Amino acid sequence: MKKRIWELDALRGLCVLGMIIVHFIFDLVDGYGLVSWEYPGIVLFLFEWGGILFLLISGTCATLGSRSVRRGLIVFGCGMLCTIVTQTMVNMDMLSRWMVIRFGVLHCLGLCMILWFLLKRLPTAALAVLGTGFIALGFYFASLTVSSRWLYPLGLMYPGFSSGDYFPLFPNLGYFLIGAVIGRLLYRKKETLLPRVNRQNPLLRFLQFCGKHSLWIYLLHQPILTGLFEILSLFTLSGGAS
Repeated sequence: MKKRIWELDALRGLCVLGMIIVHFIFDLVDGYGLVSWEYPGIVLFLFEWGGILFLLISGTCATLGSRSVRRGLIVFGCGMLCTIVTQTMVNMDMLSRWMVIRFGVLHCLGLCMILWFLLKRLPTAALAVLGTGFIALGFYFASLTVSSRWLYPLGLMYPGFSSGDYFPLFPNLGYFLIGAVIGRLLYRKKETLLPRVNRQNPLLRFLQFCGKHSLWIYLLHQPILTGLFEILSLFTLSGGAS
C-alpha cells in the first residue's frame, strides 16, 4: 500500500485486539477451565463477528495494495506454522487434540489474498454477486457432513472434525470479496475518508500500530497466552494439592 489509510489500520488493529481478547477468555473458560463463567454479550459478538470484520477490512485493503500473491503466501505460511506448532504441542501432551489449528484465519486470509490476484480483474458488480454466492455456499456447506477428510478447507467437515481456529474458504472468501467491493466503492481515490480526525491521538496511534503489525501480533499472542495459562494451571494444581 503506497499511502496507508489510517482508519483501516486502526480498524484492523481493533479487530486483532478483539481476537486476542476472545482467545484469552476462551482459554480461561474452555481451553484450561480455570474459571466457570458465562460469556457476556460483547464476547459472544466478537466470537461471531470479529473474524468476519477482519476479513471485510482485509478485502478492503486488498484493493489498495499490490503483490497480493507474495503477501498471501507469507500469511498462509504463517498459518501452516501455527498448524505445525499446535500439532507438535499435542504430540507432547501440552494441548488437547481438538485445539490443533487445522485451517484458521491465517490459512484462509492467505488463500484469499492469493485468489484475489485472479479475481481482481472482475467488475465490481460481479465481485458483489460472487461474494454473496460464496457466503450462501458456505452456510450450505456448514449443514453437510462428508466422508472425505480433505475437504474441510472448503467448509465441508467430516464426522469428528475439530480445529482450534476454523475459518473455511466458504463463506469467508465471500466476506473478503464483499470487503473488496467496499474498498472499490469507498476508496476509489485511495485516500482517507476522515482527513479531519486527529490521527495522532495516542489511542488511534496505538490502534494504527497494531493494524500495521497485525500479523506479528497475532502470531506472538498465541505462545504468550499458552505460556501464561500453563503457568496459571501449575499454580492452580499446586494450590489444590496443598
